[in-house]
Amino acid sequence: MPSTVAPGSAPRPAPVFPRYTRTAQALHWLTSVLVLAVLPLAWVATSLARDEAAKPVLFQFHKSVGLTIFALVVARILWRAFNPPPPEVSEPAGLARVARISHWLLYAVFLLMPVSGYLLSAFNGNTTQYFYLFPIPGFEKNEALRDVFRSAHLAGQWAVYALVLLHIAGTAWHVAIRRDGVLDRMLPEQDPRRLGRR
Repeated sequence: MPSTVAPGSAPRPAPVFPRYTRTAQALHWLTSVLVLAVLPLAWVATSLARDEAAKPVLFQFHKSVGLTIFALVVARILWRAFNPPPPEVSEPAGLARVARISHWLLYAVFLLMPVSGYLLSAFNGNTTQYFYLFPIPGFEKNEALRDVFRSAHLAGQWAVYALVLLHIAGTAWHVAIRRDGVLDRMLPEQDPRRLGRR
């Protein structure tokens, strides 16, 4: 089939997608990296023997990363409130609703998990050493409350797995099947001149 571009004319520019702000992008990817770090820290720490020297250290880092995720999610919500996201990509109403609900559920679980984890430790009488930079004191030991927050934290981990996998699957669907530029909205804008030289 003959090309629709006249000889000597410039190639048609790539479509431009409305993007999140650089701050929103940075908060998103930093949160993603820390989520991928906080889970293995917990898996390894719980697998170690009780008297293993590395066990409490890994738990301190797990709690520190979790509290950092909490702070980042709060920052993301505040930034989003004052910097509305770009228009949504057109897709079936049902899928758009699922995406919105799962998005806000991710925010909720990334707030609740650090809080329940900290309170689980705090009501066990433990002090959290935030990356060993400063201590966050615990409370008087309360086994009943400790068990409540332990149950909440253990249940919440399954919500994390399910929502993160759903988020990744949805992104893969947009990238590989719909090819609608959803992922591009969360990536820095590329200079077309640099792309043309590849």
